Amino acid sequence: PLRHCKIPELPVERSVLFELQLFFCHLVALFVHYINIYKTVWWYPPSHPPSHTSLNFHLIDFNVLTVTTIVLARRLIGAIVKEASQSGKVSLPRSIFLVITRFAVLTGTGWSLCRSIIHLFRTYSFLNLLFLCYPFGMYIPFLQLNCDFRKTGLFSQVANIGPRETGEVNSRGRDYLTVLKETWKQHTRQMYGMEAMPTHACCLSPDLIRNEVEYLKMDFNWRMKEVLVSSMLSAYYVAFVPVWFVKNTQYYDKRWSCELFLLVSISTSVILMQYLLPARYCDLLHKAAAHLGCWQKVDPTLCSNVLQHQWTEECMWPQGVLVKHSKNVYKAVGHYNVAVPSDVSHFRFHFFFSKPLRILNILILLEGAVIFYQLYSLISSEKWHQTISLALILFSNYYAFFKLLRDRLVLGKAYSY
Repeated sequence: PLRHCKIPELPVERSVLFELQLFFCHLVALFVHYINIYKTVWWYPPSHPPSHTSLNFHLIDFNVLTVTTIVLARRLIGAIVKEASQSGKVSLPRSIFLVITRFAVLTGTGWSLCRSIIHLFRTYSFLNLLFLCYPFGMYIPFLQLNCDFRKTGLFSQVANIGPRETGEVNSRGRDYLTVLKETWKQHTRQMYGMEAMPTHACCLSPDLIRNEVEYLKMDFNWRMKEVLVSSMLSAYYVAFVPVWFVKNTQYYDKRWSCELFLLVSISTSVILMQYLLPARYCDLLHKAAAHLGCWQKVDPTLCSNVLQHQWTEECMWPQGVLVKHSKNVYKAVGHYNVAVPSDVSHFRFHFFFSKPLRILNILILLEGAVIFYQLYSLISSEKWHQTISLALILFSNYYAFFKLLRDRLVLGKAYSY
């Protein structure tokens, strides 16, 4: 049987604390972008047209700023409401406090959002409002379930694989509201990485192993979709929305806006992947990949004198054996191999997760490249607002890079034993 390495329990942030840190990073990026757009020449002597403030506050539309801030805080608001809605044995004062907190957050957010949207309807054209709400129109089509839920009954054979329901759903008869409900349900689960963590079923049945891998693939794809959508949505509202509502007479640096979009999207992606793909989750995928195994396609003419077996799905094949499948010959690569030789998704799953530190190494390289580029831009920048912007954004990347390096050092020692 396979012997899995035991990894230490690394510290994991609570959902509210993580969302607060992510929201703070987005606020910093939004603040520096407003500096880029509405900066003034406040250091000029009185003989020139002076400005008593560093920003042209009278040109800022605070209704747009309110909507943008609420959109950026959507994950934090959801985390606070979820934390305040937890059921359990709590004292009466704490219960009252949680109810008041939930009511205050939802009421304040709803009132501010409705008030700002009403003012925007009175001020701007329909095209501007469409640009403001465009990402939400693309959210459901992108994240709607693209798998047939009638096949999820196979997951019931695997004991304690995950917390999701595997009931039979007729996907053809679902209307838009049903899709919206299912998408939001999956979205809220992915917001809390550790709380929605599946478990590993260390079994010897080839069919159950493949079923577990199918479930983990679906779960991993959902997490990656959440990372992609959240990062693009945050970067869109930080970099593009403030620019769209700028008056024609206002000058701003378009190159810096595009650069900020890339920085925010990449930084948010790394931070979310670090949270949604923690060490225990990557170890879970690694264990499943070790049970799944992998096949390598070989030339039949080079192994004509070697014994070749007919591949069957009920058998667990050892390393080095040759099998025939779909008129091709494959060689077993893993210690144990139950993957379908012609299934490309099984090959990709084993390639990405056969080494437990591969995802972590990719994140470290990506975050290191972003920090190096920001340091280079900081050294070569000549404008005061870009210097302040890069210096502030670097702090959030430093913290994320520190946590990635910490996990890499600890897990590298654990997997080396």
